[in-house]
Amino acid sequence: MATKVASDRQGIQSIEVGFRLLNVLAATNRPMMLRDIAKGAGMPAAKAHRYMVSFLRIGIVEQDNSSGRYDLGAYALELGLSGLGRLDPVRLAGPILETLCEEIQETVALAVWGNHGATIVRIVDAGGPITITLRAGTILPLCNSATGRAFAAFYRSPFLKKMLDEELKEISDTSKTAITTVRRQLEKNLTEIRSHGISRASGSLTPGINGFSAPVYDHTGSMVAAITSLGSIGEFNVEWDSPVAKAMLEASKQLSHRLGHGSMTE
Repeated sequence: MATKVASDRQGIQSIEVGFRLLNVLAATNRPMMLRDIAKGAGMPAAKAHRYMVSFLRIGIVEQDNSSGRYDLGAYALELGLSGLGRLDPVRLAGPILETLCEEIQETVALAVWGNHGATIVRIVDAGGPITITLRAGTILPLCNSATGRAFAAFYRSPFLKKMLDEELKEISDTSKTAITTVRRQLEKNLTEIRSHGISRASGSLTPGINGFSAPVYDHTGSMVAAITSLGSIGEFNVEWDSPVAKAMLEASKQLSHRLGHGSMTE
């Protein structure tokens, strides 16, 4: 559902003015005296008091009887939780993926954790000369894809751990390498990924293709998706501090913010 806000529509100015007080409370993230709320909203204390009385009546703010300080009330929490429940990372990712694709000129995608693992759900193709064989519904391995490594590093799920153990055993059997050695190498990779906040892969899944994948978090701090970019080796720079990596981290930060991550502390 699209929401259109038109500046020329007639509204109720007093509501807009009153919400300046709520914005001050929300931004400060602690109970406040009336004079400080009024100052932050740029209005006289007497005028702010009338708004606060109404907000108290509907429960969107509350007041401590002993200190007289105001804070957001139970109804504000109810509204916030209701809004968070409506947030859909796949829908919200659309404009962010489009902008990212235009900026880095590479194919980008969004992946979520599905019943069978890290699953691509949305793709924006850069339309370059090399076709990236990635489709919606593609399930990516955890150990040797940028997307899978992002989930292995940042996502928490008993099912993921089970899948990871199965992949490690398969890699060990195929390469004739001790599983302890394979696991040690993976842990080394994951430690590096966590230190940079983004994962990468260079030709390990698809020959000639590099990739980055950045985790997306919701309001609880849990990973809920990954933004992935792919490009051909030689043109796609997989250095940790490359422009592509920085653009990826910024895009994932934007989507995380839309999903409520960090909004309580910013």
